[in-house]
Amino acid sequence: MELKFILESVLFSAQKPLSVKELRDVLANAADGDEPDADAKAFAKTKEDAITAALEQLAAEHESAARSYRLACVAGAWQFVTQPEFAPWLRALVGVKARPPRLSQPALETLAIVAYRQPITRAEVEQIRGVNVDGVMQTLIERGLVEAVGRAEVIGRPQTYGTTPVFLGYFGLRGLEDLPAADELRRIPVEKPPAPVTVEPGLATVPPEQLSLENAPPENKTEGNP
Repeated sequence: MELKFILESVLFSAQKPLSVKELRDVLANAADGDEPDADAKAFAKTKEDAITAALEQLAAEHESAARSYRLACVAGAWQFVTQPEFAPWLRALVGVKARPPRLSQPALETLAIVAYRQPITRAEVEQIRGVNVDGVMQTLIERGLVEAVGRAEVIGRPQTYGTTPVFLGYFGLRGLEDLPAADELRRIPVEKPPAPVTVEPGLATVPPEQLSLENAPPENKTEGNP
């Protein structure tokens, strides 16, 4: 029995897309029990790299077979999907699901900046776009396409933003590496604020009052202070 056919049967029966980790767990769980099947035991410890390779091979075989469906990886999860040209008949079968409204041009432009320059702050996005993006960023966050991912190591520690798995699914991308080339957008310079002043690397920022005291002339320092 070949691994690719086991994975094919699992994905064919699954109710949702499955990641490589989830598929590995399925293989491991199949060997549980008092009297596990011999084939199940043989694949119980399959590595993720082997699963990925089998999925890639399976996807290539389905593609070359030119069937009405194919195996696709979207946002890191694998699933069988129908080819776009069969959409009219599928809509007639299942109906048309309500979809969120399309993104506006400003939202798409802002989303592109976040996608290619992440992690990025709102101020940096505004430098590139040249306009205020508060409302657009809020829309992208509410749609689940963008999320806070950390804080920048600059004065004020503003939040940084990046794209989400929902973003990958929205555009049918396997991962960020599948984004089309946009070298010009990546090269746009962004002026970053200075980093917080610290006494030593790794230590907390010096309180403002201490900075004032250290920079004051000797005659203005309080007696007893070095």
